[in-house]
Formats: sequence, C-alpha cells, structure tokens
Amino acid sequence: MANEQFSLFNAGSGASEGATADPSTVDFDAIPTDGAVPILPGIYPDLETLGTHCRGCQRCDLAVTRTNVVVSRGSPTAPVLIIGEGPGQQEDEQGLPFVGKSGQLLEKILESVRFNTETDVYICNIVKCRPPENRVPTTAEVTACKGYLLEQIRLVDPKIILLTGATALKALLGVKLGISKVRGQWMEWDGRLCMPIFHPAYLLRNPSRDKGSPKWLMWQDIQAVKAKVDELTGG
Repeated sequence: MANEQFSLFNAGSGASEGATADPSTVDFDAIPTDGAVPILPGIYPDLETLGTHCRGCQRCDLAVTRTNVVVSRGSPTAPVLIIGEGPGQQEDEQGLPFVGKSGQLLEKILESVRFNTETDVYICNIVKCRPPENRVPTTAEVTACKGYLLEQIRLVDPKIILLTGATALKALLGVKLGISKVRGQWMEWDGRLCMPIFHPAYLLRNPSRDKGSPKWLMWQDIQAVKAKVDELTGG
C-alpha cells in the first residue's frame, strides 16, 4: 500500500461548503422539489428525515426514470462509510446500494477482515437514483444530490470514508486522477481520513488473484483500512 498522505481540504467541495449560511433561511420543504434550493450543512436533524426527502426527491432528471431511490444501508453509527457511484439495475429495483454482483463481492471483501455490514459500515452513493443504462452521473446530477451525501457524512460521522472508484473520488474530493494511481493512499478531507479503492465491479472484470493484480491490491487496502479502524477505535 502506498503510504503517501494527501492534504485535500481545498480539493473539491467539502462538507463545510456553505457552512456560514443559516439553514433556517432555506425553504426546507422545497429541498426535494427544487434543485436550486441548497442543502446546507446541518439542515437535517437526522438520517430518517433526510431519507424521507431523498425518497420523494425531484431535484434532477434521474427522478423520471428511477424505480426506487437508493438512500443507504448499514449502521448509522458505523466507523466506516463507503461511497459508490450510483445505483445499478438491481439496486434500483430493491432500493438498496450494492446488492448486485458488485455488492456480493463487496460483502466478501468486508467479511474477509471481519467487518459486519450491519454494524461496521454505512453504504451510500454519490447519486441516489440510477442513471439510465448505468452511465456515469452528470455534473448536474452530482451537484443536485451532493448535499444529501454531505449530510449523510455529517450525521453518520465516520472515522474513515472509502471511495469506490474514480467517480466517487472526483465527486467528493475533487481528485481527477485515475483510481489505479491513488488507490490505497490515505487522503485527508474535511478532517476525515479517506481512501480511494477499486470499485467491486472493476474487480469482477479482473478476476486474477496474482500478486500485483487489482484483487491482490484490494486485499492489501482493506487490511490497511481494518488496521486503521482498530487503531482509531481501540478495537
């Protein structure tokens, strides 16, 4: 694993974006209906209220083609928060993130270091609705949905954030480098430790377990994550 640590407080939009604005000045009920209404830090009292807004959200055009809004799964007090790109077909059908083949592999990766998906992780996506044909979400779609994600991070308050794939890395940290160049490296964002990792879908396309392969590198990365969580939590 690479040991280089980045300081990225000014890369992209952090959770402190708009922190000087007063949430009481925002039309709270208009948030899920109008993408122009900002989702300010601290505007949601809890994840349940946020989920209610997400499930009725019309902030971008993805609302037209979705089957279900995919908010999250896992523990609301988890030490590890995992961010994906967006829902796929099975996620859209079931309303839960990472439940298809990629999700099954993610479960195995987490279980390999004894992470329990019910208690140790909180899983969500950059966008909560499936982009048609599983395309990469547009800048407008990411912008419309990002406030929800930042509030999820604030409310869960994880020790570590894992960014699965280049889209999640770019959307949250503003880093545009390819995931293979930065995976496994600790980055600091808004006072939190983050690590970019390969998306499970990429690992499915590269099944080799040979030394230096994506799966082998993922094993190194998840062990480093487990060690860091144990260090931070006294586990």
